[in-house]
Amino acid sequence: MTLDLTPIGSFELKTAVACPLQTNCYMLRSLDEVLVIDPAASGAEIYRYAMDGEGAARLVAVVSTHGHGDHVGGVEGVLDEAEKETGVRPPYLISEADAERAQNANANSSHDFGYDADAPAPDRMLHEGDVIAFGDVRLQVLETPGHTPGGVVLFCATSDGMFAFVGDTLFPGSAGRTDLKGGDSRALIRSLGRLARELPPETVCLPGHGPSTTMAVELDSNPYIAQAERLGF
Repeated sequence: MTLDLTPIGSFELKTAVACPLQTNCYMLRSLDEVLVIDPAASGAEIYRYAMDGEGAARLVAVVSTHGHGDHVGGVEGVLDEAEKETGVRPPYLISEADAERAQNANANSSHDFGYDADAPAPDRMLHEGDVIAFGDVRLQVLETPGHTPGGVVLFCATSDGMFAFVGDTLFPGSAGRTDLKGGDSRALIRSLGRLARELPPETVCLPGHGPSTTMAVELDSNPYIAQAERLGF
């Protein structure tokens, strides 16, 4: 897959931190459409926060970057609240490789951390090269297995810059853990090598936990990316 780097559209971004594992939930608004990424918990509150703003808007989809419980626990609540308010249940999107895992608290590791979280069955399964369009923005799907088999990164080029919602694949100076169910350290290093090659250095990377970073900073200082480069990944 070759990323389309043509700047198109713009979005407003809100972030909420939820669930016991302090997961970043991202809410994007472009024109009159809203997309929610990785609602970890407190789905009704996430929905209301996402929709709070000037002018009418509608939620067009909820997306999970991967199937761990701390990234799917609020999905049902967001969808229920949207349906209660509008009469329409928005679609839920997740990679095909993680769709089943997300629906089971034992498989998605939430039970391992002392709570149970699960997602509904998806309405759309994501694959490499898919595009998620809302407002005047296009999110491009990159498959980045390793942290889980079905991890994805969502990349978009906008008039305000380039952004990547990287889930738990990449963190500032670090990378996602691979000791949970379905983790694969070699696959993760390959995925990091791919991001290093394909994401422009100026890309703002928004991870599933903690602060944002840029690919330029990670190319310069992230030891896991350095490892990927040494291995020729």
